[in-house]
Amino acid sequence: MDSQPLLGDQKQRLQSSPSSLLTYLYSAHFLARWGARVWEFSVGLYMISIWPDSLLLAAIYGAMESASVAFFGPIIGRWVDRLTYVKVLQLWLVTQNLSFVIAGGAVMALLVFSSLKFTNFVAFIFLVILTNISGAVGVLSTLAGTILIEREWVVVISEGHPPGLLTRINSIIRRIDLTCKLGAPVITGFIISFVSLKASAMALAIWITISVWVEYWLFMSVYNGIPALGERSLRRISEVSPNDVEVDTSASQETSNLLSNDGSESSATTGKNSVTKIIEWLSKVSYVDAWIVYLQQDVVLPGVALALLYFTVLSFGTLMTATLEWEGVPVFVIGIARGISALIGIAATVVYPMLQSRISTLRTGLWSVWSQWIWLLVCVASIWVQNSQLSAYTLMGGVAASRLGLWMFDLSVIQQMQDHVPESDRCVVGGVQNSLQSTLDLMAYVMGIIISNPKDFWKLNLMSFATVTLAAFLYTIYMYRIRKHLFHFEKLSSLVQCL
Repeated sequence: MDSQPLLGDQKQRLQSSPSSLLTYLYSAHFLARWGARVWEFSVGLYMISIWPDSLLLAAIYGAMESASVAFFGPIIGRWVDRLTYVKVLQLWLVTQNLSFVIAGGAVMALLVFSSLKFTNFVAFIFLVILTNISGAVGVLSTLAGTILIEREWVVVISEGHPPGLLTRINSIIRRIDLTCKLGAPVITGFIISFVSLKASAMALAIWITISVWVEYWLFMSVYNGIPALGERSLRRISEVSPNDVEVDTSASQETSNLLSNDGSESSATTGKNSVTKIIEWLSKVSYVDAWIVYLQQDVVLPGVALALLYFTVLSFGTLMTATLEWEGVPVFVIGIARGISALIGIAATVVYPMLQSRISTLRTGLWSVWSQWIWLLVCVASIWVQNSQLSAYTLMGGVAASRLGLWMFDLSVIQQMQDHVPESDRCVVGGVQNSLQSTLDLMAYVMGIIISNPKDFWKLNLMSFATVTLAAFLYTIYMYRIRKHLFHFEKLSSLVQCL
C-alpha cells in the first residue's frame, strides 16, 4: 500500500520536465551567454584600440577579471548555496547586465574621447578602472548563474530520469555556450570591421538592456513549471541555515577567546593553543572551508587537470586576439576563426554523448585531453614558421582543432563532479573549481603583463603547451589509480591475432 504514493511521486517527477520547459531553459541560457560572449570577444579589441602596440591594458583587464573569480569564487559558491534559487537568479541577472552596461559605457567614452590619455590622464585612468571593476563584477555574477544552472538546476531536473538525460542536457547547455562563442565573434567582428568599435559597444548595451527581461521570464517559467526546483530550493535553505548559525557562533566565540587570553598558562602552552585555535577558526572561514571541502572530493585530481588548461594563451581569448590583430589579421577573420573554433567545440558536444555511452565518462576524458595535446603541437610548430601571416593562420588552425578534445574533456570532468560530489557540497565545489580555473587564468594574464610585447608571444605559446602536457599527465595518473590500467592490451592482442 505504501508503494502507491511513491510510484505516484515518481510519475509526477518524470512528467515535470516537459520539452517546452527545457526549451525555455535553453533559450534563457542562450540569451544570457550571448551578451557575455560578445563582451568577452570585444573587450580585448577595445583595449588594444585604446592603447595600441601593447598587450598591457588587455592583460590587466584579464588579470583583474580572473583575480576576482579566483578570490571570490569559493565565496560565490557558498553564497549560492545559502540563498533561494529565485534570489540568486534575480541578483545574477540584474548585477551581470548592469555591470556590462556600465563597462560598455566606459569603453564608449574611452573610444569617443581617444585623446583623453594625453589631455586628461586622471579621467582616462578612472574610465579604465571603471571598465575593469564593472567587467569583474559582471563575471562574478555570471559565475553565480553558471553554478545555479549548470551545477544545480540541471542535476535536479534530471533526477528520476534515465542517466542519459543528464549527459544530454549537459551537452546541449555546452552546445549553446559554444554556439554563442561561434556567432557572437562573427557578428561583432563584422560590426567592428565595417561599422566601428563604438557601434559594437552601443549594440551590446542595447542587447543587454532588452534581453534581461526576457531571460528572467524564461527562467522563472522553468522554476515555476518544475516543482522539484522549488522543493530543492526550500530544502537547501532549511539545511544550511542552522549550520551557518552554528559556524558563525563558534567562530565568533573562538575569536573572542583568542583576543582575551588570560595568560594563566605557560607561554609555550599558550602559544600552542593559540595556533590551534587560529587553525580551527580559519577552517570555519567560508573561503578556507570551501577549499577544504573541495580537496576532500574524490574528483579533485580531474578538477585540477581541467583548471590547468586555463593557464593558456592558446585560445581565442583576450591576449591571443590582441596579438593576432597586432600581426595584421583582419578583425572579421579573427571572428570567423573563433567561430570555426566554436563550431568544432559544438561538434564535441555531439560526439561526447556517443563516445561516453560506449567507453565510459572516465575513459572519454583520457582520450579527449590527449587529443587536445596532439593538436596543440601544431601551435608549437607555428613558432618556427617564418612568414608571420602563415604563422598566425597556423596558430589559429591548431587552436581551433584542439577545441574538440578540450570541450569533450570539460564535459567529462563536469559530469564526474555531478556524479560523485555530494548534493550538499555541489555549489561549494563548483565555486572552488571556478576559482581554481580563474587562478590559473590569472597567472596566464600575469605572464601576459610580464611578456607584454606581441613579438614575444611564442614564449607564452610554449608555456601554455607545457601546462596542457602537465594536465594530461595528471588525468592519466588519476585514470590509472581508478582503473589500474590504461589500455586493454589483451583486447589489442586478440585483435592483432584476428588480423
